[in-house]
Amino acid sequence: MATLVEIFTREEVRPQVVRACASLVDAEVKSKTGLSALAIKAGYKLVAAIRPSMVSDVVDRLLPEFGAALEPFYVESREQAARDGAPLPGVFAAHMTTEAPRVAQALLTVTDRRAAKASGPLRKTYDRLRDSAEAHVRLAAPGLGRTLAPFLA
Repeated sequence: MATLVEIFTREEVRPQVVRACASLVDAEVKSKTGLSALAIKAGYKLVAAIRPSMVSDVVDRLLPEFGAALEPFYVESREQAARDGAPLPGVFAAHMTTEAPRVAQALLTVTDRRAAKASGPLRKTYDRLRDSAEAHVRLAAPGLGRTLAPFLA
């Protein structure tokens, strides 16, 4: 059975996964409201001003690490789908929702490791937003599950 990294990085699939994830990030940022949204939107705008393709480039570069971080959820979903006789994509999407706190921790481990190597405005922006990132990533986990599920069919 193929791993998530193998599935998501197949030559014909990778660009689709990157586009879908970048669109999800755009939608998540646009959906934010309130005071905390101001900092998120300002940080996102700064990143886009520095390099417009930054989100897609980062998703593409980190896709293998993100896939590896999500592998335990994929394995758990495969096992559950086999037990229940249910379609894997739906089980995976649901599992990403119910396990949102764990998903957030797994993904932030990847970005924290990378951010530790960054410098300048990108590092400052990341550091400023990191405290609220877990809550935002947790809220985005269901959308991520729905975004990635079709690639598991």
